[in-house]
Amino acid sequence: MRIDIITLFPVMFIGPLDESIIRRARETGLLDLRITDLRDFTYDRHRTVDDRPFGGGPGMVLKPEPIFESVESIKGDNKYVILLSACGRLFNQSVAEELAKKEHIVLICGGYEGVDERVAEHLADDEISIGDFVLTNGVLPAMVIIDAITRLLPGALGDVESSKEESFSYGLLEYPHYTRPADFRGWKVPEVLLSGNHAEIAKWRQRQALERTIERRPDLYKKYLEKKKRESL
Repeated sequence: MRIDIITLFPVMFIGPLDESIIRRARETGLLDLRITDLRDFTYDRHRTVDDRPFGGGPGMVLKPEPIFESVESIKGDNKYVILLSACGRLFNQSVAEELAKKEHIVLICGGYEGVDERVAEHLADDEISIGDFVLTNGVLPAMVIIDAITRLLPGALGDVESSKEESFSYGLLEYPHYTRPADFRGWKVPEVLLSGNHAEIAKWRQRQALERTIERRPDLYKKYLEKKKRESL
């Protein structure tokens, strides 16, 4: 997969995208990650990328010209252009799975008061938000999306089953995990996990996932029940 990032702050990506699973995916060729500085597509001596909004109001708005030119400079017929915006659809595991099937994604990092609406109307294929809160710009959302997508690329994780059993992957929060020692400060690992009985362990994990989801995320549990109901029809 290829992911292009268009941003005003390319230096912010140094570090987070050079470690762990993303680093290994890049080194093995699973992920081709490229960063474009939006200011490279400006032509005045101040490298201006923003201007005051028509109609008045606070803040500055990113201009359409450098964004259109930066995206159009990226080669590829199958690129899927995403504007990272507070007005976009909410990012979740299902969206990550959808995007992981794309061949080429372009992430436009918004900033300032917003982005000229013509970018959303005539350039972007999608608008995505990572949550109902305000961030300084689209850099951190881009990192979140890249990380979530990379984990789903075949071969990115050491164990192919890992991504299937994680929270949200099958509609529930993930069950609790324990490792050695079996007794730590008097807190013991549940006996069933030490039993070697894989059928009982599977039942325990399913029950724990259900109970944890009901307690912590009743909204997810409701969606899980609705999904099960549809599957049974």
